[in-house]
Amino acid sequence: MAITTCIFDAYGTLFDVSSAARQAAGEPGREALAACWQKLSADWRTKQLHYTWHRALVGEYIPFWGVTQDGLDWALAANGLADDPELRARLLQLYWELSAYPEVPAMLAALKLAGLNTAILSNGSPEMLDGAVKSAGLSAVLDDVLSVESVGIFKPAPQVYDLVKARFKCAPDQVLFVSSNCWDALAAAGYGFRVAWVNRMGEVMDILGHAPDETLSDLSSIPNLAKRF
Repeated sequence: MAITTCIFDAYGTLFDVSSAARQAAGEPGREALAACWQKLSADWRTKQLHYTWHRALVGEYIPFWGVTQDGLDWALAANGLADDPELRARLLQLYWELSAYPEVPAMLAALKLAGLNTAILSNGSPEMLDGAVKSAGLSAVLDDVLSVESVGIFKPAPQVYDLVKARFKCAPDQVLFVSSNCWDALAAAGYGFRVAWVNRMGEVMDILGHAPDETLSDLSSIPNLAKRF
C-alpha cells in the first residue's frame, strides 16, 4: 500500500541531542565542560536510554523528563562535574531547546506539500516535545506529536507503535517510520511499519531479527523515499 503517514522519532532523529552540551561548552567559564562535552553528551544519552529500558522492563514508568535528569546526573558524576549545580541547570534548560538537524524543516515541508501526514512518536514528555518543536519552528509542518506518556511505557513496547494506528487510522504498511536509533527502527520494522534508519554516525546495525527498508545518512531523501514506497 502507498505511504500516507510519515512518523519520526524525535531525539537524535529530528533533534540533535548533542547540541545542549555543545552549546554549553562554548559559553564563558565552561572550560571543564569544554574538555569533555562530547563524552558527557554520549554518556548522558546512553544512560537516558538505558534507564527507559530498565523502567519498561520492571514496570516502573516515570516521565521522560525524570530519566533525562537521572541520566544527566550519572553523566556529570562520571565526568567529574557533579559538584556544579549551575551547569546541571543550564544543560537541562538547553535540552528543551535542542537544535533540529539542518535538513529537517525543508524535509517536513516537502512531505506536507505532498499531502502526507507527519508526526513525532517519542519517549519524550509532552511538555519537552512541545518545547523542542516550538524552539525549532516545526509546529506548522507536523500534524501531531505523540508521546509514550499516554500509554505509560517506553519504546520499543508495541503499545507505543499502536498510537500511530489509533491516531491516523492507517495500516502499518501505510506508515514510513524514521528513527536514528537502530533498536527503535528495527522494532518498528517488526511491528509492520516501513522503516528508514538514519545512520548519521556510520554505526554497525544491531542484530535483532529485523532490518530497515532503507538506511540513510540524513533525512533529506525522505520525501522521495515516501513516494517510492
